[in-house]
Amino acid sequence: MTLTLRSAARLLDEHHLLREIIAGDLWTLDATQVTGSDEPFADVTYDTRSVGDGTLLFCKGNFKPEYLRGVDDRGLAAYVAETDFSSATRAPGLIVDDVRKAMSLLSAEFFGRPQDELTVIGITGTKGKTTTAYFAQAVLNAHSDGRCALFSSVDNCLDGHTYAESALTTPESLDAFRMMREAVSNGMRYLVMEVSSQAYKVDRVYGLTFDVAAFLNISPDHISPIEHPTFEDYLHCKRQIAYNCRALVLGEDCDHADLIRQDAARAGVPVTAFALRDDRDAGSAVDFAAVPDPSDPTKYVFLDHGTQVGDFALELEGGFNAANAATAIALTRLAGVPADSPAFAAIGHVRISGRMERFEDPNGGVVAYVDYAHNYVSTKTLVDFVLRKYADRNPKLVLVTGSVGDKAVDRRQGIIDGAQDHVDRIILTSEDTVHEPMTAILDEMRGYITNPRVSCSIVLDRVAAIETAVAEARTDAQAGRFTVLLVIGKGEERWIKVNGKHAPYEGDGHVIRRLFGIERH
Repeated sequence: MTLTLRSAARLLDEHHLLREIIAGDLWTLDATQVTGSDEPFADVTYDTRSVGDGTLLFCKGNFKPEYLRGVDDRGLAAYVAETDFSSATRAPGLIVDDVRKAMSLLSAEFFGRPQDELTVIGITGTKGKTTTAYFAQAVLNAHSDGRCALFSSVDNCLDGHTYAESALTTPESLDAFRMMREAVSNGMRYLVMEVSSQAYKVDRVYGLTFDVAAFLNISPDHISPIEHPTFEDYLHCKRQIAYNCRALVLGEDCDHADLIRQDAARAGVPVTAFALRDDRDAGSAVDFAAVPDPSDPTKYVFLDHGTQVGDFALELEGGFNAANAATAIALTRLAGVPADSPAFAAIGHVRISGRMERFEDPNGGVVAYVDYAHNYVSTKTLVDFVLRKYADRNPKLVLVTGSVGDKAVDRRQGIIDGAQDHVDRIILTSEDTVHEPMTAILDEMRGYITNPRVSCSIVLDRVAAIETAVAEARTDAQAGRFTVLLVIGKGEERWIKVNGKHAPYEGDGHVIRRLFGIERH
């Protein structure tokens, strides 16, 4: 679909975003008064370094006039901004009330509204988004011969099988619509995407309606001056998915589920519930459920309104992952996969590097888990799972962790509180930071340890911290004490953000493999 200054102005006006068009001395609402208003834009960008002939530029964030130096010579066609930059460029400006909303609307239009050519599934919640997304993509790929794209906090996949590391949980709107168009060009029929609270906070998904959406769960997270000032703000942003979908899958046991149901009712959106239950009778009372298989403790039975759609042993351990699988089944059923489809069996083969990834030391006596756990709920869930799994071996639990700098400051105490009543030792180490000194973050975290039974040390170098944990565990193993190491926060990431820039890092799982002498297959 062609986007011009004229059609852009009309679309912005329809959404009550356009304030005026400024072209030199001309201030107007009528784009036809601007020379070249029917000339199609050749490209769209929010990065001045990418400006070329015929580009429409979005001036978002802390944009400064000096960023426009030289853009006229490179062919800037027009800009969209919340303020007038005519002193810095000869290009006409579309002045709007909200540039992020404008960018989402105009980017979708520029790329020909690719969302209309896909069945788009959105997943939000505090915990489980990525796992649920991978489960859903696996089912849809099996159902459609590999024609499901994925946007996740770990990877993006635009052709059903090639995965590239992602930068954001939910991409900037311009990038999202560009990737959707590429996915459509690659023959994709479905898109599964994680939807963060920030995606609604800063309008990355403005104007996008999901064909099916899931609200998994909610607990305090991302509370900081630069993210969400309060839990109420965090939940409010998450709740917007109920107003921007055609069908909602909701965790039956989700906190504030009644409020979210009220949101959906207000929006006229039907709600389907999912849950993890102890037995088949209890599971049959929920729309979609996962229940332990009474004849095989390694399997779960998955129910669709009381009817079994499959029984699978999951590669990803834990009942919470079975609940995520039930969610994925609900999502894909609502997306059109028949109840008797063999595609659901694909759930049993999903593995995600850095998610509940388990390693056994060939020397014996030591098991390590690498996971992205990074807040109270995810840390406590992992610790509780390990305690249940190894209850008969009375394990010594050692946690290797840090916490991000500059944002989500509530996580620091949350990680400690989620672990300290059950772990024996905590080794604090580096995580991502921009401005805040990592030593100050780790000192703060150590201050939250109130259980006198827990020993703690700080090893700033993350590789050295893991090496220390393994060496200590092997010493304990030689003395007959079984140890479980929990290395959390980074998952499969091969970098650490230092002073706001990515620095190469071996990777938690890769360090464990090297120390255990395990080859990656």
